[in-house]
Amino acid sequence: MLSQTEIDGFTAPDGPAEAVIDARDVQLVFETNDGPVQALKDINLTIEKGEFVSFIGPSGCGKTTFLRAVAGLEKPTGGTLMVNGMTPDEARRARAYGYVFQAAGLYPWRSIARNVRLPLEIMGYSKADQESRVKKVLQLVDLEGFERKYPWQLSGGMQQRASIARALAFDAEILLMDEPFGALDEIVRDHLNEQLLALWARTEKTIGFVTHSIPEAVYLSTKIVVMSPRPGRISDVILNTLPKERPLDIRDTPEFLEIAHRVREGLRAGHAYD
Repeated sequence: MLSQTEIDGFTAPDGPAEAVIDARDVQLVFETNDGPVQALKDINLTIEKGEFVSFIGPSGCGKTTFLRAVAGLEKPTGGTLMVNGMTPDEARRARAYGYVFQAAGLYPWRSIARNVRLPLEIMGYSKADQESRVKKVLQLVDLEGFERKYPWQLSGGMQQRASIARALAFDAEILLMDEPFGALDEIVRDHLNEQLLALWARTEKTIGFVTHSIPEAVYLSTKIVVMSPRPGRISDVILNTLPKERPLDIRDTPEFLEIAHRVREGLRAGHAYD
């Protein structure tokens, strides 16, 4: 396990770090008509409270599968996986996480406010609490004033921000994000990366983030998990030593490029398993 250290703006916490997600020898095999397919093999990883951890690797390497396993949407076939000291199913029932999918998944017949309110309605929050929480999270994602708009009236980036607000509405400690900006153009993606970093700094959530972009992984993360092709293994875990305050032009610095190079080398090394 990599411990948090006081490096370039990151302050070491007092005492031992709190493990939020703990995977030990996790295996996951899918049974298909063509026989078993091993999606994850020997996954060992600890994610500590307040970390921003990105998962990067080629398509089909198990990034999303691992995130879904953390969320209790897939069941490991071996090893142990704990979320906040509970099984993923227990953590799901305890509402320990919010999940942001690749597509915003907003209902077109519901306004933005009513889309964000949906999980609160399902969970039985009072109307007053619903109103308060929706207002708060729309402010967090800079969508205040768009409450009565419908998804089709918003840009793709704004729809994803609404999706993030919905995942934050019930104030879960963990935010799981499955390549939420992959379909957006580079200019919008850069803007949302900046906003996501600011949101993480304000909320201090623990974030698991799937991406195919090396610059995005380096820019956002405190830790980068590099995965190999199927069966998905972890080929490297990189502690990001960039300062917590990260303007976009930090991507042109030697420090940024050095970390990006290590990620790229990790991806290449992962192919040695082929």
